[in-house]
Amino acid sequence: MLIVGLTGSIGMGKSTVAEYFIKRGIAVFDADGEVHRLYENEAVPLIENAFPGTTNSQGVDRVKLGLALKGEARAFAKLEALIHPLVLMGQRKFLENERDRGSEIVVLEIPLLYETGGEEKVDLVIVVSADAEQQRMRVLARPNMSEEKFEHILSRQLADNEKRRRANYVVDTSRTIDDTYLQVDMIIARLKNQKGDVFESWWRHH
Repeated sequence: MLIVGLTGSIGMGKSTVAEYFIKRGIAVFDADGEVHRLYENEAVPLIENAFPGTTNSQGVDRVKLGLALKGEARAFAKLEALIHPLVLMGQRKFLENERDRGSEIVVLEIPLLYETGGEEKVDLVIVVSADAEQQRMRVLARPNMSEEKFEHILSRQLADNEKRRRANYVVDTSRTIDDTYLQVDMIIARLKNQKGDVFESWWRHH
């Protein structure tokens, strides 16, 4: 089973590419989606204990949690130390299920894949990218987004040019959606000839 890491900075089009993989019949694990699920379930008591007053009956209050973090690296590290092992458990369950289904290719969509050392847990990496001005326009068009918040998010992410340099494949979403799909189709055609060994060498022993 070939494990593909899908990553890219904010606003680059990861979700669009992930959705197309799903349309092509390839299963995708959404790390951000898993975090959202955890914030309504298993992670709630852990976060309340670490950051008192940041949860309610619906789960984690993201606004209150954001205020508790206040952009402090130590607080972010504390949160990640709680959440990261839970996300890894979700990834493992996903991979085991797909292995049992006989899937030949699976995708782990992980925004901070390089930043968290996740490249060792995948067979290869696809980076989704676009030019900086397009990225800025896309992100600032989002609700409740500001220049300050955008710059803070970027500060926690590896630079796009470094991600592109380290990638096995790059999908450039600067042009049309059809062009993006064509790039993904070409990558999938190449992936079908590749075999993965990370599931046996890493996931089975950690």
